[in-house]
Order: sequence, then structure tokens, then C-alpha cells
Amino acid sequence: MLHSHPTRREFIQTLSLGAGALLLPGILCRPKKARLGVALVGLGYYSAGLLAPALQLTQHCYLAGIVTGSPDKIPAWQKQYGIPDENIYDYGNFDEIANNPAIDIVYVVLPNSMHAEYCARAANAGKHVFCEKPMAVTAAECEAAIRACRDNKVSLSIGYRMQHEPNTRELIRIGREKVFGAPKLVKASAGFYDGRSGHWRLKKAMGGGAMFDMGVYALQAARYCTGEEPVAVTARHSTTRPEIYTEVDETTHFELEFPGGARAECATSFGQSMNRLHVTYEKGWAQLEPFQAYNGIRGEASDGRRFDAYTPNQQAKQMDEDALAILEGRPVAVPGEEGLRDIRVVEAIFEAAAKGERVTIG
Repeated sequence: MLHSHPTRREFIQTLSLGAGALLLPGILCRPKKARLGVALVGLGYYSAGLLAPALQLTQHCYLAGIVTGSPDKIPAWQKQYGIPDENIYDYGNFDEIANNPAIDIVYVVLPNSMHAEYCARAANAGKHVFCEKPMAVTAAECEAAIRACRDNKVSLSIGYRMQHEPNTRELIRIGREKVFGAPKLVKASAGFYDGRSGHWRLKKAMGGGAMFDMGVYALQAARYCTGEEPVAVTARHSTTRPEIYTEVDETTHFELEFPGGARAECATSFGQSMNRLHVTYEKGWAQLEPFQAYNGIRGEASDGRRFDAYTPNQQAKQMDEDALAILEGRPVAVPGEEGLRDIRVVEAIFEAAAKGERVTIG
């Protein structure tokens, strides 16, 4: 085989990759790629209807493989996306993905109770990890996933797409730069009416319930709008369909206290539609409505400014930005530690609701 000396441009690119890796200690150095191959684990609605189409629009990553326990789904995916046989796995042979250089990232899109296991298995296979929200169902599971990724020197990103959305980012900036003074009150609500009676989100063992699914949007909003971590919470659950919601919450209301004096009044539900974020500051206000829809995020502020930046595809933007961060050796926007912070608060919310009293968050 004929070997040629690297060009000056190639040499500089190699040095740049090495310098970039130094920005993110512990991340495993790999040969430079133009795009990273993503394997979707779990082919439910979010993968089939949103992530796979979004991966046709990305610049820095692409759909390389799938992992499914439903063999009947494979032909349609192969026909639509041209996925080769060698990039298709099931849950039994998943660990063999370690031997496949075409797959760089594993995106875990499974029921919540399975997130931590497959994050760890992907990391042990040497793959970077995207994990759909919520990160896991306990803080201990989150910590285990973070540890697995750190030990294997791979990146871990949580699929909080709103932190990639420009109007949301502007609201975060306004709070952190105190454009209207310090945040005083955040009101955030996230929910929709779900008429299903047999879905896994109704099962406690699978990590179901409104708080895990939609409530983390409201919780995230309270945290990123104040720029602080809550120190105490009160909460209550309710249901209008007790014959269906026998194991998990249909609706949860929770209030958070922050160390700087701000408060948050939040709600989430599978029994009613709600999609609004309003922040009151010392000298004004700002709001987004809707604030966590798949498109059409918009809002306004007390000084007349409008939030109307357009994002063609939120999922594509999220995955592209995370993939580019990996390629450049930079930290991802929403690392595993961010998912862990949410689940610590979620645990306190469930404790407060069960006890019917205020719970401090350590």
C-alpha cells in the first residue's frame, strides 16, 4: 500500500483535533470524521416520526443503524433509510455494536426505566451516548450512567432539545444577564391530554407518569430561567381518571424555592393541555407560549421585544450541535450531570407529594 505524507492542511486538522480533545478531558480520541454515525435504540414514535426524519437534515451526524426488538419493523426501515444488515441489532446482541466502526453514537430512545442500562451498555461498547429525557428514574441510575461514560471516555448528552432552541436560549440569557433584574417568579406548565389506557407511560415499573414525561420540561424551565438549583419543594398529585391512573401521576403541581429568593409554580399533566412559560423579574417580564412544542416557539417581553426565531427542525438542531461538540472535542450543551440534577429534584417532588409537606433538597 502506498503511503503519502500528510498535507499541511491535514496536519493542521490533526493538530486541531488534538487541541480540541484537550478541551474535554477524558474523552477518547478517535480518528477525525466528517460526520458521526448514529444508531437509534428503540423504534417507537419518537424515533420513527421525529429522530429518523431529523437525521436526514443533519450536517454533522447521520442515521447509521437501528436497535430493535421488533424484527417486523426492520424491512421498512431498511427500505426507507438504506440501513445495511450489519448495522442492525436487537437487544440480545446489542453489545456487539462495539465492533462496528460505522456507529459512533448510540441514541437511547427506550422506556424511561431502560435508559440507564442502555447508556451504560453503549458506553461500555465505546460509543458516545445521546439519551432521551428523562435521563433515568432515579438519581442513582443517573450517577451510574455518568460513571460508565466517564470510565469509557465517551460523551453523554441528554435530549433536552429546548436548551438548543434559540428563543429559549434568549430567555436564559435575559435571566442570567439580569436584563430585567433578578428573576422572582417562574410559572411553567407542560402537558397534553393522553387518552390511551394501555401505554407503557401508565406503568410505574417502566418509569411512566406525567412528571417524568412532561414535568421535566417545566422543571428544566424553572432551573434555566433562574440559573439556580432549587433548595425546597412542595407538591401534590391528582387524577380525574383513577381507573386508568392506578400506578402513576396523571397531574402533578409543584412549587420550588431557590436560594436567591425566586420561586417557581409548575404543573404537568396527561389530563389537560398546558404549554406556557412566564417569568416575572424585578423590572419586567418575559414569556414563551408555547415553550416546549416541536415547533412554533414564540413569545414576548415587557419591553416589547419578540421571541420569534425560527428553527426548521428542533431535533436536527439538537443532534447536530451535540455531534459537532463531539467532533470538536468540546463539552455538549446538556451533559449527563444536567439530567442528574433534574432527577434529584423529581425524587424530592415525589417525596413531597407522598408526605404532603415541604421537602428540602440536599
